[in-house]
Amino acid sequence: MKLVKHIANLGYGSRKDVQWMFREGRITNAAGEVLYADDPLDHDDVRIDGDALDPPPGLLLMLHKPVNTTCSTKDRGRVVFDLLPPRYRLRSPALSTVGRLDRDTSGLLLLTDDGQLLHRIIAPKSRLPKVYLATLAGDLRGDEAAAFASGTLMLEGEQTPLLPAELEVLGPRSARLTLHEGRYHQVRRMFAALGNHVDALHRERVGGLTLGALPAGEWRMLGDADRAQLFAS
Repeated sequence: MKLVKHIANLGYGSRKDVQWMFREGRITNAAGEVLYADDPLDHDDVRIDGDALDPPPGLLLMLHKPVNTTCSTKDRGRVVFDLLPPRYRLRSPALSTVGRLDRDTSGLLLLTDDGQLLHRIIAPKSRLPKVYLATLAGDLRGDEAAAFASGTLMLEGEQTPLLPAELEVLGPRSARLTLHEGRYHQVRRMFAALGNHVDALHRERVGGLTLGALPAGEWRMLGDADRAQLFAS
């Protein structure tokens, strides 16, 4: 791939924009020597205004999604892509969320431009555990753990029972729930099926990954060790 196309695909601008960057001498190697559009591609050696290039295709990142943001590129309100560098919207292949968290749910959200990796994470057969902290409108009845673990609970409008899920009671109106599948608004609908309502929902873990000390609204790139941890659960 030519250097111009590679930089454009990373979202730094159109090919015309990148051509202008070359003409202005903004694109150099690590030693500060000006590069030209027809120079060989060496991703790790390229600098724009002195800064290293964003990671090449195949990236995976973790975002601590705050409430009142949506997993969309088209929503009129605030979207998760607003929390990333603007050029990340323009990458090719496109950066996508790995599944979704609804607007009122906070917590761990993964994004990738690797279609095979995305499929591996969300494929039903992977059954990667997803752990949520739920704050409820009403007191727990006491039979929720057994109902969720039964493998027979049906959600309204569906014809296939849920996979067994684990519930840990944390207080009269709070619980930690571990799922092994990802249906639409699943946690909220599970509690609704038992006559309760989720007031607040936060995803703590996906596979073996947790947010750690990552603040709300912040993100970090994930490396090989993180990927291994993701599938080590």
